[in-house]
Amino acid sequence: MIYASDLDRTLIYSLGALSVPEDTPGLVPAEIIDGVTRSYISGRALQLLQELTADIIFMPVTTRTIAEYKRINLFQETLIPDYAVTSNGGNILVNGVVDQEWRSHIGSLVLQRSAEAEEVRQIVRSVVREEWIISERYCDELFFTYMVYRDLLPLDEINHMSERLHGLGWRVSLQGRKLYVVPEAVNKSDAIIHVRRTVRSEPMVASGDSLLDKSLLESADYAIAPCHGEIFAEQQVTQVKLKYPFTECRGVFAGDEIMLYVQRIYHNLTTLGVGPQ
Repeated sequence: MIYASDLDRTLIYSLGALSVPEDTPGLVPAEIIDGVTRSYISGRALQLLQELTADIIFMPVTTRTIAEYKRINLFQETLIPDYAVTSNGGNILVNGVVDQEWRSHIGSLVLQRSAEAEEVRQIVRSVVREEWIISERYCDELFFTYMVYRDLLPLDEINHMSERLHGLGWRVSLQGRKLYVVPEAVNKSDAIIHVRRTVRSEPMVASGDSLLDKSLLESADYAIAPCHGEIFAEQQVTQVKLKYPFTECRGVFAGDEIMLYVQRIYHNLTTLGVGPQ
C-alpha cells in the first residue's frame, strides 16, 4: 500500500497553523532552522506514521521546493522516505536524488500547454499590488509563490485573475499568506501516477488540505482531508458531497485522525488480503 500525503497543514504545521499554543504537550519539532522550530508534527501522528512505514510505502507530496523539503529535519533524519514528490509534482526525488527524466518531461509539457512564465507574472503583478506582496519567488524554475498580506487581497479580483490564468494553462491557489501560481502540467496527481507505475504497489491512500491537493486525493483509492484549508472551505460553500471524509479536529491534531484513518484502511485491506504488496 502507498500512503501519499501533503505535508504543510496536513501532517506538519507551522506556528501559525497549529491552532493550539506552541507549548501544548504532544508536539514534536519537524523543522528547525537556525535553532528555531518552524513547524511541528503531532507526536501521536508521528508514532503511527513510523509504525506504518515498516509495512507500507510512505511518500511525501508537497508544493515545497526541493530545498524547502530538504530542510525538514523530520524527513531527513528521523523518517527518511525512499520517494518524495516536491515542487507540486514538478520534481520527484528517489533516495534524495532528482529524477531527471521526469523533470525533463514536465518541462516539455509546461512549454506545450502553458503560457510563458513572464507573461503570467505580468498578469499577476497587474492585479496584485506591490504593497500587498511581502515576497515573490519563481520556484524550481516551474511556478510562482507570492507571500502576501492576505487581508488586503480583493478576492473577487483574485478570482477573476484565476479564471484568466486558467485559460492560459495556469492554476491559482491561495493558502494562508501564500499565493501559488502554477502551470497546469505541474500537479501532484500526475507525479504520483508516475511513481505508482515505478513501485507497482496498490492501493493508495492520500491526504491533503489545499486545492493543489485535490487531484492527488481524487486519484487515490482512499483519501481524507483535514477540516481546515481550501478543500474544506470550498466544500462548506458549495456543499458538494465529496468521496472522501474530513477530520473532526482542525489544526495540528487533525494529523492524529488522518494517521488513524490510514492505519484503519491498511488493517482492513490486510484483513481482506488486499495488502500489503
